[in-house]
Amino acid sequence: MGTFTKILLGAACVAFLAARWAAPRFDPESLRGARVVVTGASTGIGEQMAYHYARFGAQVVITARREKVLQKVAEECLRLGAQKALYVAADMASESDPDAVVDFALKELGGLDYLVLNHIGASTFSMWEGDVEHTRWLMKVNFLSYVQMAWRSLASLEQSKGSLVIVSSLLGKIPNPFVAPYASTKHALNGFFGSLYHELAMKKSNVSVSICTLGLIDTESAMEKVRGYIDVAAYPASDAALNIIVTGATRQPELFYPWITRVIILSKDWFPSFSDYVIQNSYNYTP
Repeated sequence: MGTFTKILLGAACVAFLAARWAAPRFDPESLRGARVVVTGASTGIGEQMAYHYARFGAQVVITARREKVLQKVAEECLRLGAQKALYVAADMASESDPDAVVDFALKELGGLDYLVLNHIGASTFSMWEGDVEHTRWLMKVNFLSYVQMAWRSLASLEQSKGSLVIVSSLLGKIPNPFVAPYASTKHALNGFFGSLYHELAMKKSNVSVSICTLGLIDTESAMEKVRGYIDVAAYPASDAALNIIVTGATRQPELFYPWITRVIILSKDWFPSFSDYVIQNSYNYTP
């Protein structure tokens, strides 16, 4: 290992430890009775977040497209200790469903403390071949519905001193091949909610915004997509879910999970040509 690489890794470790040391302490009791909406909760990270919130004794409303799967997740939440576990099936490409989910939660829970936006639409892991309609649809599901739900819930979150928690991706910071439509939606999330974070702070709002940047997580859908294309470590969905919850509960503006994602982002800024080379040569692809 060269001297410069050692210095870089050392600096990254120091930054990581400093961030962990300075981070607010998480009090699990703060989530007892909290009123929470989790989207994309039928599987993967969203499902795991629902279970964690249940263990903390929260009141949860979960949503996704598949009603029967949601029912099973809600039943498990009650078994794990949720004070309430309600579900509502919704299509986030619909003009009305995003608002309907928030309205349902406000009615059934009497307000909101956390809006956790995690859902994504289906997209292929392949070279983009000009499918503009799919890109437009994915932008509606992965981005515009987030904006719509955030606005619908903002008054209630202001009243409760609540939190907006946005699940984003490393691909929203560093574009990679095979994910052009998906990466565009995550860049849009980072831009919009990054701006909203500043605007709310300038207004002295009670609402916090947490943007969570995730690396490769071992969900079934993610692993199916990358299998055969790339061989990199995937991190557990349950641990990612817990880190997201803690970030929202402690009102931190950002999460990088796993921590190496922050180093990867810095390396792109500091060594763009080298970073591009690594990205383009990390995939099993023959033109």
